Amino acid sequence: MFTGLVQAMGRIAAKEPREGGVRFWVEAGPLAAEVARGDSVAVDGCCLTAVGREGGRLAFDAVPETLRRTTLGDRGEGDAVNLELPLRAADRMGGHFVQGHVDAVTTLLDRSAEGDDVVFRFATPEALRGHVVEKGSVALDGVSLTVAAVEGDRFSVALIPHTLKVTTLGGRKAGDRVNVEGDVLAKYVAALVAHWGARP
Repeated sequence: MFTGLVQAMGRIAAKEPREGGVRFWVEAGPLAAEVARGDSVAVDGCCLTAVGREGGRLAFDAVPETLRRTTLGDRGEGDAVNLELPLRAADRMGGHFVQGHVDAVTTLLDRSAEGDDVVFRFATPEALRGHVVEKGSVALDGVSLTVAAVEGDRFSVALIPHTLKVTTLGGRKAGDRVNVEGDVLAKYVAALVAHWGARP
């Protein structure tokens, strides 16, 4: 379980084909010292298991399902990625509950400045229509954000300068694809209503 508060921006140092999947080596800097083999790390919002560590580099294996359902298949050497370690029981809950289970990939339609902030507008993935609500939470490339508005099959978020600086979202432009995870509470409510809603 994560919070969507990115702790570091890493960089993909190597991408190695491996038994149908890919092994990524990520330069994680000082964050790597806190990770042991078998630990979970959110990489651009995808919960991956650390399978190795060499100095400041961490290794992760991504299976074909992960590569198909997320943007990790598009990532290559030199690309920046958001990194977050799992939530500890005693930690402050600063963002929202993020599982690291990407629901879909969506496209950034446009970005526009509003003072010092920047508003991003995205297409709402089919799998999350009805789950993305105004002033609710959404994770984009692992970053916890508040939904500013929902307009039909589109939604927008507003990013402050700090978020633009310390996450990969600052470098995103129209046409870029990002990982999306909807609010887990909304997904459970929707599933329960779908199952029980028509029953007396």
